[in-house]
Amino acid sequence: MSHSAGASERTIGQLVADASRDLSALVRAEIALAKAEITAEVKQGAIGAGLFVGAAVFGGIGGLFLLLAFAWLLTLWLPYWAAFLIVAVLLFLVAGVLAFIGKGRISKVGKPERTIATSKQSIEAIKGHR
Repeated sequence: MSHSAGASERTIGQLVADASRDLSALVRAEIALAKAEITAEVKQGAIGAGLFVGAAVFGGIGGLFLLLAFAWLLTLWLPYWAAFLIVAVLLFLVAGVLAFIGKGRISKVGKPERTIATSKQSIEAIKGHR
């Protein structure tokens, strides 16, 4: 019995080509999803980094100006060394608070959960069709 291929039947080569094309499209879609999700997370990280920069600015430049102004004021009641020490400690506290807030913002940056989930589903689907 001879079985001739009808017009609606596809060859193995065509099926493999279609599967390869579909797999490429799936990978491109996964990459696009990862880019979109990571972009949002990077924005949160950038805000946290900006807060760290703010902490550095206040810790450095602010330390110079406030140290001089407030320390000179305190020298009216305290020895010079005590006045300058108090001002320095206060400036380091401000820098520490800003760094703590910045760390909190950066720690909110999460993994691309949707991308991970859809990638796992895709891998399972590919494994199931082997």
